Amino acid sequence: MHAPPGQMTVPVVQALLKDGTLAGKWALDPRASSIRLKSMIYGMIPVKGVFREVSGNGTISADGQASGTLTIAAASIDTKNTRRDTHLRSADFFDSGNHPDVTFTADRFRPSGQDVTVSGVLTVHGRARPLSFGAAATFHGDGEIWLDAEVRINRADFGLTWNALGMVPLNSTLTVHAVFTRS
Repeated sequence: MHAPPGQMTVPVVQALLKDGTLAGKWALDPRASSIRLKSMIYGMIPVKGVFREVSGNGTISADGQASGTLTIAAASIDTKNTRRDTHLRSADFFDSGNHPDVTFTADRFRPSGQDVTVSGVLTVHGRARPLSFGAAATFHGDGEIWLDAEVRINRADFGLTWNALGMVPLNSTLTVHAVFTRS
């Protein structure tokens, strides 16, 4: 998780949401944001990757309600292994030719201790499933909102069940660092 100096605490962010300071449209900054994927082969060998193309937007209403969309280009997966990346783009996994995007549409953000709980719908491989997860939300005085989260995904929930000899786990972790700026 990222924690730069100058970030505001959750109570301060909540107050800014309630008083309308953060109201408006926000755009994801793809250069400052990252979506990383991690799985363990044989339960002990980590395979890490990053999605190189991500976009998104969000809206915060005057009463502090937030919603937004995060779109990831499935074909942009980069694990630093061309053969593996080609396989991940194939019909065995993302089938990026037929399902070019992985999309998360958030429709609810609610305070939860020092963090927020984000709820919405994740669509992978053409299958939509509800998803909720905890995230750190920070507002930076330079006009950025950051959302940082680690999200566990079971790929079988989305029909991605290919598994040679049981070597490839069904569970993966997405590490999200989403930076939004006023649009």
